[in-house]
Amino acid sequence: MDIAALVVWKRLSAQTPWVAALMSLPDAHVRAVTERAVTAVRDTALPRGEAARTGRGIIWELPGFRTGDALASAVLTAAAPKRMAVYDRRVQHALDTLGLTLIPAPGRYARYMRLLGDLLKHGGAHADGWTARDIDTALYWTGGSGNPPQPAAA
Repeated sequence: MDIAALVVWKRLSAQTPWVAALMSLPDAHVRAVTERAVTAVRDTALPRGEAARTGRGIIWELPGFRTGDALASAVLTAAAPKRMAVYDRRVQHALDTLGLTLIPAPGRYARYMRLLGDLLKHGGAHADGWTARDIDTALYWTGGSGNPPQPAAA
């Protein structure tokens, strides 16, 4: 159910073959895989990039998570929102625009998380109180065509 909510949030089609394959797996199997992935990304003994690599490698076991990093990153970020971040095409566009290299080769999510960790580490006073999720949100709006939501009028 939690993964289904993330599928809707990412605006993915629930009528794809991988969704049927995922839904046909026993709930206990999906929970066991996601529990291992959650444990990995929450393990603060591991550097952020290594935790991301490990979590991404585990979630890969489930249908729908073998290619692309958007949905996998959403699941891993939901598990560790202060540590992980969402990756998608808008983020990639923003990184490209800013001249930050992130190639689409295996291990991209781990490299992305290392990049965000470096930005947090070297951001000085500008990054105080920021999380990787804050940076991914900024990148999302930078790389997208829409405008960020405005605060509600008082």
